[in-house]
Amino acid sequence: MTSGRRWVQVWRSGVYLLVSLASGIATVLALPVLWYPGLARRWANWHRNRAGRLLGIPLEPRPALRASGRRAWTDPATPRDLLWLPVNALTGFALGVPTLLCVGNLVPGAVGTALWWAFSPEDRPRLFVEVAVTGWATALTLGPLQIVLLVTLAYLCFPPVARVHARICLAVLSHSAAEDLADRVEVLTRTRADVLDAHGAELRRIERDLHDGTQARLVAIAMRLAVARQAFSDVPRNDQFVQDLLRDAHEGTEEAMTELREVIRTVYPPILADRGLAGALTAVTTRCVIPTRLETGDLEDVPAAVEAVVYFAVAEALTNVAKHSGATTAGVRVDRTADRLSVVITDDGAGGADPRRGTGIAGIRRRVLALDGTVDLDSPAGGPTTITLELPCGS
Repeated sequence: MTSGRRWVQVWRSGVYLLVSLASGIATVLALPVLWYPGLARRWANWHRNRAGRLLGIPLEPRPALRASGRRAWTDPATPRDLLWLPVNALTGFALGVPTLLCVGNLVPGAVGTALWWAFSPEDRPRLFVEVAVTGWATALTLGPLQIVLLVTLAYLCFPPVARVHARICLAVLSHSAAEDLADRVEVLTRTRADVLDAHGAELRRIERDLHDGTQARLVAIAMRLAVARQAFSDVPRNDQFVQDLLRDAHEGTEEAMTELREVIRTVYPPILADRGLAGALTAVTTRCVIPTRLETGDLEDVPAAVEAVVYFAVAEALTNVAKHSGATTAGVRVDRTADRLSVVITDDGAGGADPRRGTGIAGIRRRVLALDGTVDLDSPAGGPTTITLELPCGS
């Protein structure tokens, strides 16, 4: 390290230690206020950022504490924030006071000894440790010597002492494995919600483009081909080959439209966009050949991807009930609690449903697990059968 950079480091370290002393005093004076978790988090984050800059360590920003009341006290990082308050006060005093004495004696050291000799009382007590100031020679020598010693002390001690304080700060405020896991879960939850919103918007866009664009063009082509077939059939001519081509093109277009409608329904059923999840489930349960009771709570806004998964899962489950269970009644209950959507599908059939036998449960499970949901199947022999789905739907 060059001499210039070293002196910059000494200067930064001295300022860091003096600020640490001031913050230690402020911590003691404002302890009743800083003991509040939200303020303690901000105070701890400020010290942590200072320590990271001094050590040249890139640190991930710690979010401000948004919880309040009891949740703020149970936050995983709150004990560390509160522990830092007494640690900051102790380390700030222990390491900052010597720094203040060193810096405070640098400037007066040059002239202080001489002034002491010139204007002190007649008895002129000893000055500068145990050395007696006995004349101008001693008075003019001790001042520069004091500056040299203090500058040397600052040069050698300020950077390592400041680093010690910074490392203590980071050690106290560093995340534990549980806190890292909690932060990671929070980030994944937030990004998952963003992905669900984006995925829902993309599903709606694809459905709209296919419905309003591709399907509309196919319909127009089919209508023109039908008109052309009719025109050729009315005109007496023997060009059977052209008529066959028109018939094949017309029938192929209609088949393409049928397939396209199926694709649209599997991407994002139009009934969801028209009637919402509750209305779409009402239509599904009404079409079921087995009497089915539907119960829905206040679902609020559900991401489109979750709506589609619930719609297809209920439709598939009720199809299985009608085909395989021998049930006389079925039920569907959809509730929302905070950021979780719960779907319970029941029937009074023979039970014994097994995902390995291709009853559609495996497909439902794949759809739900793709959104980080859970599927629970309870189907003892003799019934009843209960399928419980849990899906995230909060932001």
